[in-house]
Amino acid sequence: MGQMALHERIENDMKSAMKEGDTVKLSVLRMLVAAIKQFEIDKNIKSPSDADTAQIISKQIKQHRESIEQFKKGNRSDLAEKEASELKILETYMPAQLGEAELLDIVKNVISETGATTKADMGKVMKAVMEKIRGQADGKIINQIVMRLLK
Repeated sequence: MGQMALHERIENDMKSAMKEGDTVKLSVLRMLVAAIKQFEIDKNIKSPSDADTAQIISKQIKQHRESIEQFKKGNRSDLAEKEASELKILETYMPAQLGEAELLDIVKNVISETGATTKADMGKVMKAVMEKIRGQADGKIINQIVMRLLK
């Protein structure tokens, strides 16, 4: 058995955070483990794949980014900073992010594979690209690239 599954690594890190008394990390990982457990229940599976786990983390990252924006608008820099430190912890579990050039290649390949030509094909291109990259880039960035390439 080579590498530890991502969800196992998260659970181990949660136990370490508990021992070390790292409350911020502990609360972030607790929420994450709860989300993973909920996913297992919903999908009726024993353990999620790393891709599934990455998707769960990605959703939480997105929620944190939105919260940070809201808190900044409401002049709550204290809360924005708390969310930002939680965000950093979540990001350490994400696969390495792809650069714009790599993403551009992937999007171009998907467009030619799907035969997409217009913005009407946006949905199927986005879906295929997101499956290929498995959390290795932000959906917003991909969306912009797809918009640029489709007429």
